[in-house]
Parts: sequence; C-alpha cells; structure tokens
Amino acid sequence: MKRLLLSALLLSGLILAVAQVKKEDLATKNTASRGAETSVTVNGKNIWIYYHAPSVRGRHIFGGAGALEPDGTVWRLGADYATVLHTDADLDLNGLAIPKGDYTLYADLDNGQWKLIVNKTLMAGGRHIWGVGVSPDGIREGATTDDPATELGRASLTMGKPSSPVETLKITLSGPGGAKGKLLIEWENVTASTPFTVK
Repeated sequence: MKRLLLSALLLSGLILAVAQVKKEDLATKNTASRGAETSVTVNGKNIWIYYHAPSVRGRHIFGGAGALEPDGTVWRLGADYATVLHTDADLDLNGLAIPKGDYTLYADLDNGQWKLIVNKTLMAGGRHIWGVGVSPDGIREGATTDDPATELGRASLTMGKPSSPVETLKITLSGPGGAKGKLLIEWENVTASTPFTVK
C-alpha cells in the first residue's frame, strides 16, 4: 500500500512539473521582438508574464485607419509566441477568477475599450501556441482566440495615454502592498491597466 501511495505521489508531482511552462522554450531568434519578462511576488506567491516585445519602428500601431492592430481585433499582447501568464496563487483580476496555473493572454481591442482575454490553450501540438494569424510552420491558429470554449474569461482594462510615446512594448506587474497587484501594458500612445488580488 505504501509503495502504491508513493508511486501516486511521484506521478502527480511529475504531471505538475510537466504542466508548467518553461520560459526558455518561449524564446525565439527574432531580434526585432526580443523576449521579455515581468514578475512580482505578492503575499509570498510568484506571478510572472513572459512576452515578446515589438517596437513601433515608425509604424502606426493602434487606432484609426491603417493601424497595425486595428480596433475590433484580437491582439496577442506581444509578438511571436502567445504571451504567457504564470501564477502560483489564485487571482481575482478585476472580477475575473483565475485559478493558479499557466495561461495565454490576448487583448480584445474593442474600439478603444480593451479587454484582457485569459485563455487556457498553451500548446499547439508539440509546441507553444503562436496565438493569432499563421504560425511560422503554416498553421492558422487565430480561431483559438475567438473560441469561448478555450477562454477562462475576459476582464476590462482601464485605458490611458503615456506621458510620451513608448517605442517598445512594456508589460509590468507590480505589487503596491498587501494582497493587491497591478498589471500595466504600455505601447505607442496607449496604456491599459487592471488591478488584481492574490487570494
């Protein structure tokens, strides 16, 4: 009986270890959109986001005609592989309950009133999901972000403008104190933020 119990515990630990995203697997060779990470410890629990940070490079990114990321579309919240959120704790993200674990993040650019999409799909076959559009191996994955069955849910973001244009996408997690935290997204002429609470 002890041997059976020990085997079950080892197997469950192995499953958990396999399930966690490895940040090094998310890195690409795209020097124009380098991998970036933000992390915060709140109430002793670690939360991190790994993303690829594109730069404006003279392009029109958000809002209006000719924008790279037009209003009313879904953006992968970065470049290359979908942006990944890992949390060691259950979170309340502006009213959205997020159990501890790994997720992909997207933004619904709803005519300037963005919503953060928390998605449960991390992998496409044997690799991390590309997110939107067509991946480098020719697989069209855009439907993932439009399928409610793959979503944990959506949370409204508070929109604003930076004091000066932000050349390279920056995502920041911060913990002002206690069980509270904040997620801030800054790029080009837009900021989007939301509070969260560690449960």
